[in-house]
Amino acid sequence: MSLLQVQNISHAFDYLLFENVNFTLAPKESMAILGVSGSGKSTLLHICSTLLQPNHGEVLLCDHNIYNDNDDARLKLRRYDVGIIFQSHYLFKGFFANENIELASFISDKKIDNGILERLGIADFMHYRVGDLSGGQQQRVSIARVLAKKPRIIFADEPTGNLDDKTAQEVMNVLFEYIEKENAALLLVTHNQQLAKQCTYMKHLHLDGLKEDA
Repeated sequence: MSLLQVQNISHAFDYLLFENVNFTLAPKESMAILGVSGSGKSTLLHICSTLLQPNHGEVLLCDHNIYNDNDDARLKLRRYDVGIIFQSHYLFKGFFANENIELASFISDKKIDNGILERLGIADFMHYRVGDLSGGQQQRVSIARVLAKKPRIIFADEPTGNLDDKTAQEVMNVLFEYIEKENAALLLVTHNQQLAKQCTYMKHLHLDGLKEDA
């Protein structure tokens, strides 16, 4: 059984970004994607997570061929099965931290695991407005918001970019523990080689696809 199958994906804007990208992710597996700036790592993540249709190829997500499905089917996947952690957290800054997290829980009909708030080190900031939090605290709130949905697969674009090394490792531990406990999967874009090596797979994105070597 696989949660994510990527088959012969190619994409270009005014120039070719990458082609012939193929991989599979099963429950409890994680994959880190590395590459030089501009290689298309975030674009590939967006393609896999229903946000951007590729020029060529297919993406099967939780047994759905997402770009053959209609918009309603993709929205349902995004609501219940997909969690996306962006480089920019996209929190509602006028809301309190707990309101951002509770909204995700409400939309997906899932109960918040308060233990995750403790593990992420943000339990004491729940009644702060998001705009009053530091960048690192906001990023951890955005991660908690995703985990509150209890998604089957998490797409994370530089989720530790605003964090010091110790906090970054703690956050990754929470993500790894989550996919193990919930039979979920994690697709991670990162520049951090040390974090990438902890994933089940570590791949580098090149013009001609994903490779093991740098």
